[in-house]
Amino acid sequence: MKKIYEDIKKVFDSKVSVGFIYGIAAAIIMILIFSIGVSVGFHKASFGQAWGENYERNFGMMPGGMMFNEDNFPNAHGAIGKIIKIELPTIIVQDKDNIEKVVLIKDDTQIQEKREDMSVNNLKIDDFIVVIGNPNEQGQIEAKLIRIMPSPELIKNTDFRLKK
Repeated sequence: MKKIYEDIKKVFDSKVSVGFIYGIAAAIIMILIFSIGVSVGFHKASFGQAWGENYERNFGMMPGGMMFNEDNFPNAHGAIGKIIKIELPTIIVQDKDNIEKVVLIKDDTQIQEKREDMSVNNLKIDDFIVVIGNPNEQGQIEAKLIRIMPSPELIKNTDFRLKK
């Protein structure tokens, strides 16, 4: 038994075997990182496909020449822009890239303005909002959080300097 223990100890004391173990560990880590990247890319592409397939039903028009952002896929997990249509339980948000997104408001969707909780009845057309949620199979964003924000024009035109 002692001889087996010494033989195993010699193997692990060898620089070649330690290098081999580190090499296998590095290969496993690289495979895991690659798998995560493939999973994220697949999820993003699936949302883009579902969004395109359901464009006509979501917006009541022909898809024609859809415009995406730089990487050819819309942001699947949220929207930043103004409300252009309210038809509860969905709202249409014109995103910063002029992409119209359908946001599905569910019973557990949290709506806030500043630090106050609001109801869905507080949302109005032309409100500037930030939406965080998850994509669904119909190409909609199921909202988890909707935050009503001041419009960018209002922020741009406000003088934040201290008055003397």
